[in-house]
Amino acid sequence: MLDGMSIGHYSGTDTGVTVLYCGPGGALGSVDVRGGGPGTRETDLLQPHNTVERVHAVVLAGGSAFGLAAADGVMNELAHEGIGFPVFGEDKPGPRVPIVPGAVIFDLLVGPSRPGPKEGAAALRAAFAGSDESMGSVGAGVGATAGKLRGGFGLASRRVGEYEVSAAMVANPVGEVIDPQSGRLYGAPGRTPVNAAAYRALPHPAESKLNTTIGAVLTDAPVTTAQAQRLAMTAHDGIA
Repeated sequence: MLDGMSIGHYSGTDTGVTVLYCGPGGALGSVDVRGGGPGTRETDLLQPHNTVERVHAVVLAGGSAFGLAAADGVMNELAHEGIGFPVFGEDKPGPRVPIVPGAVIFDLLVGPSRPGPKEGAAALRAAFAGSDESMGSVGAGVGATAGKLRGGFGLASRRVGEYEVSAAMVANPVGEVIDPQSGRLYGAPGRTPVNAAAYRALPHPAESKLNTTIGAVLTDAPVTTAQAQRLAMTAHDGIA
């Protein structure tokens, strides 16, 4: 994980929350939202033509539209710590409003739980305590599906020259992920065939129109807001 940033998870039995904490000073952010049924919060704020450029945390959650409430808990915890956008200026007294964009996946067929403010706050406190780079059925990935199998939360990093690029993703994709002919994961043809029986199958896999893959691309490269948006747009090619 990039210096100054950390990941925290709240993992329930059938849903969860993942928080990417950007530090008290926040991080420059931008966004690109795709799909016919997006579940997002505070994403319009991050368009390059708008005033606010820095985010203090990003919330990824299950629970469909209900899960957007997890960002309330994150905002309240950050405000309690005095972290947020200074309304009247950095050196002037006044309210601070934490900037916390969020996105959710549809996982309501996996179980009845819906993450809210309490779960969001718990995930942020976990991020305060230190970055948790666990992957799989953790945080927002607990109820994620991939065809008839579980999806999950994944993290990948690569150094390019003097800069680092990381992707923190909740994989809740349309369709199957295993080639029925070869038994291998699509996109990884050279790997050992997957034993699908070893995966925890889901009793009610989501209909394809209800699936969403969400996440964030993180870098310490000195990009502008517009360049960050272009990076977010390009990341969709990688998801596809």
